Amino acid sequence: MLRRWAGLRIHLDAVWAAERRRVFLWVPVLFGAGSGLYLTLPVEPIGWIAPVAAGLFAFGALLLRRYTAPALGLAALALLAAGVAAADWRSDRVSAPVLAHPTGPVDVSGRVVWVGAGDGPQRYLLDRVTIEGLAPDETPTKVRLSIRSTGPHGPASPGSWLSALASLRPPPTPAEPGAWDFARQAWFQRIGAVGFVYGAPDPMVAPEGEGGGPLSWLSQVRHWVSARILAHTSPSAGPFAAALLTGDRSAIEKTTLKAMRDSGLAHLLAISGLHIGLVAGFIFFATRGLLALIEPVALRAPIKKWAAAVALLGAAAYLLLSGMSVPTQRAFVMVGVVLLAVMLDRASLSMRLIAWAALLVLAIAPESMLGPSFQMSFAAATALIATYEAARGLFARMAARGGLVLRPVVYAAGVTLTSLVAGIATGPFAVYHFNRIADYGLLANLGAVPVTGFWIMPWGLVALVLMPFGLEGVALAPMGWGIDAVVWIARQVAAQPGAVSLVPAMPAAALLAISVGGLWLCLWRSRWRFLGIAVIGGGMLLAGLERRPDILVDGDAKVMAARGEDGQLWISTRQRGRFVSDIWLRRDGQAEVPTWPRGGSVAPAAGLRCDVLGCIQRRDGRTIAFVRDPRAFEEDCGRADLVISAVPARDLCQGPETVVDRFDLWRGGSHAIRLEGDRALVESVAGSRGKRPWVAPRSPARKRKTAQ
Repeated sequence: MLRRWAGLRIHLDAVWAAERRRVFLWVPVLFGAGSGLYLTLPVEPIGWIAPVAAGLFAFGALLLRRYTAPALGLAALALLAAGVAAADWRSDRVSAPVLAHPTGPVDVSGRVVWVGAGDGPQRYLLDRVTIEGLAPDETPTKVRLSIRSTGPHGPASPGSWLSALASLRPPPTPAEPGAWDFARQAWFQRIGAVGFVYGAPDPMVAPEGEGGGPLSWLSQVRHWVSARILAHTSPSAGPFAAALLTGDRSAIEKTTLKAMRDSGLAHLLAISGLHIGLVAGFIFFATRGLLALIEPVALRAPIKKWAAAVALLGAAAYLLLSGMSVPTQRAFVMVGVVLLAVMLDRASLSMRLIAWAALLVLAIAPESMLGPSFQMSFAAATALIATYEAARGLFARMAARGGLVLRPVVYAAGVTLTSLVAGIATGPFAVYHFNRIADYGLLANLGAVPVTGFWIMPWGLVALVLMPFGLEGVALAPMGWGIDAVVWIARQVAAQPGAVSLVPAMPAAALLAISVGGLWLCLWRSRWRFLGIAVIGGGMLLAGLERRPDILVDGDAKVMAARGEDGQLWISTRQRGRFVSDIWLRRDGQAEVPTWPRGGSVAPAAGLRCDVLGCIQRRDGRTIAFVRDPRAFEEDCGRADLVISAVPARDLCQGPETVVDRFDLWRGGSHAIRLEGDRALVESVAGSRGKRPWVAPRSPARKRKTAQ
């Protein structure tokens, strides 16, 4: 026994000696886990507990620094608590009023912060908002409006002021328990209301003393650049070019977006490491080449360091112009550290780069931890760095031995490996957030990525340089040719049979297990890293065991869904609540949209029989009544085991075991019901979200009073 224990100690000491330099890589993981814990708690924690706990754990780790295991455990707890504290502080810092109830039509005015490029229907984001009938302390800081008609004045530009007659409501709650929380996202963006405008908005003069500010000026520059790009490119290539150079994807056609998603090329539209790395690299080599042509400078000055400094400034300008999304922030931090290493004559450590990038992004915006952008960009970057750490020697030997003949083969192998690894790494997150897998993504990336890297982005950068002189058209034309080629590849791949696999939503626990297993596999170097494969397998097993709800009901009682005998979700109507029902179908991994039969007809595959008062479904020996009219209570409540009512039931329905009526939907939001044996398990959105700052109590609509 003592020998076994001694052998285990020796083995653990050897592992620790090999891995101690990699421990830092877990700092952003633990910090981010704390942020994620805060965002998913059912109740708001007491503000001082997390920072105090972080300090105490850190102090304990310092005291026990000679004892490795206890010190590491306390340090891990300190990082978790620090992540909770950072997210709590961020939530408190962005705190702003949220509209308490739907209201309208009312007069709304404010300053335009953001507007999409192009003509036609747009979404405007307003700040400095004034809403008729609301006191200043009840008025949201920002409002997002959908505008169908811009009127004779044309689209507004960032920095301008407008007024409009609009209907407003609080940011939407999740479509079902466990679905994406739009209201939480809006809270951290300080958006307190969303709505739509009647007719066209009217421009107005800015109130006295209301200046634009740096952010407003930057938004105006982005809008101006997007407008210039659209004016000098074809309708097919212009919106794509604007997305690559300014991050504005609002003008891209829905068919093009769908083709890019279905072909696995949607990542090319999100400015990330590929784009900012190409920009920085192009500036670096161009600057260094130009300086090398000046003999006195080339002989006496450190032109490599100068080129790195110019490239860093260019990358920073591109970061600001592109809107500073999470993938762009991550890529800028990584590229910036590499360029700083060049200027300081230091070697850069790739995996440490991604760790520092993740830590900085989470420190600035802890809420990004739960977003698909953060998760997918860092998953891809981490997996790629880990893969090339292992395969770097092989690729170097192949390139060195093959010379010019083998280098194209090495490049093709690198692109293939990159696409394959990135696809595998981001696949679970694509399933969790979007419920789809692009089966031919590898094939599409092999054709599109080289075109983007060696043709589209260099011409785009030249266009930005020439734009102040009005000569951007010279570069935008060849850039458009490359974009047309990428879009053609996307459409051809997306049109193939079986290009997309729709997958039902996986539980959060499954994604967590897959993520932890993937990090364990990528961040360690010893053989024990392969234990991560077992954890990933456990997560995939959890995903396969997930059982989707049998009944779904919208919180506004506009639409319901019931699972039929054929296993599909049948939607009550497509005339109302289309946004919610689309999310239900997507999360169910379902392409077809079967609808309930009309009054007086039957749908045998769904087990539904409907009349003008509601519908009856019989499944597994139980009767379920869906009530539209109170007149149905007398008959349905006497024979049904479960009643779902779009109208208040109160004391009118006493017989069934379970009743979910309009009041339950009003208080709890959307409901999901699972039928298990003789029980009906009911879960509501309000129950899954808990009591958090972004969870506003539901209130009835308040309509504007009209003069009699």
